[in-house]
Amino acid sequence: MTTTRKRHARVTFSTAQLLLPIALVALCAAPARAQAPLPPWHQGISEERKQRAQSLFDEARELHRRMMLAEARVKYEEALADWEHPELRLYLGRALRSIGLPLLAYENLRLSLRWGPGSLDAELEQEARAAMRALVERELGSIEIRCHEPGAVVLLDGQRWFVGPGAERRMVMPGEHVITARKNGYFTVVKPVVVLAGKGASGQVALSVDTVVTKQRWAAWIPWATLGAGAAVGVAGGVLAWRAGADHDATDKRLQGDCVPWCEPLARDAYDGSVLENRLAIGAFIAGGATVITGTVLLFLNRPQSYRTEDRGGVKVELRPAASLDAAWLSARLVF
Repeated sequence: MTTTRKRHARVTFSTAQLLLPIALVALCAAPARAQAPLPPWHQGISEERKQRAQSLFDEARELHRRMMLAEARVKYEEALADWEHPELRLYLGRALRSIGLPLLAYENLRLSLRWGPGSLDAELEQEARAAMRALVERELGSIEIRCHEPGAVVLLDGQRWFVGPGAERRMVMPGEHVITARKNGYFTVVKPVVVLAGKGASGQVALSVDTVVTKQRWAAWIPWATLGAGAAVGVAGGVLAWRAGADHDATDKRLQGDCVPWCEPLARDAYDGSVLENRLAIGAFIAGGATVITGTVLLFLNRPQSYRTEDRGGVKVELRPAASLDAAWLSARLVF
């Protein structure tokens, strides 16, 4: 009996020795497990809000099961107001897709995946991605715009989208949309874009400076040089006229003093030089006057004129077929 008790004591002691390290390991591991970070959608949310959201979620699922989709949508949105949970987003996306609101459904499905892999169960994540892919390929279009102008505001359908430089892509409903880009001191760009289901419109915005430019037809010296040349020719004509008069008077005096009546026929030859000079003077007056008039007209036409610069801005858009959400879009493009 004593031997049996001693054996039992040794077994008990050995068991205690075996369990002690395990207990110590468990005690050391417990704080580590307690310090493990919560998922992002749990952070900062009180238990009261979680319980309220869970209650609303249960009501929404029941309404959803009974195909009361509008009512279910309201309950899902109320639950999300209390707790931004990826599974809530997924269920709301399902309801919106069933109602016939593909764009809102896509946005909610996208938000259900925004925390990356693992935020949803594998099956639910696969469902969300498949639903998004189907919406992109069959029911929605996309617009992607690039703008390299710093400070330019880009709008989509009148709503502020982004500020350049940069590029943004957004899913849209099929139909006509309007791209607007504006910046102080630049021409405003307005471009309507037609997007088809399963297609992506991609383009780049270019803005040009809107300013007033003052410019002359010709260089400023050209009219003044023409006017000066006309004046110079006129002065030369005046000099020739003076010379012609002086030569004519000198010939008169010489003939009156030296010639007799029978040499009168020779006097006509004596005036040839002054006559030529007089004709040259008249030609110079005519040419100079015409040149002066031309210079005056050029001065009038060459007055500085102000005008706005030409608008060279716009949006060049390409339409591309969408293969899927994850795969690259096809390289074939239709430009319009």
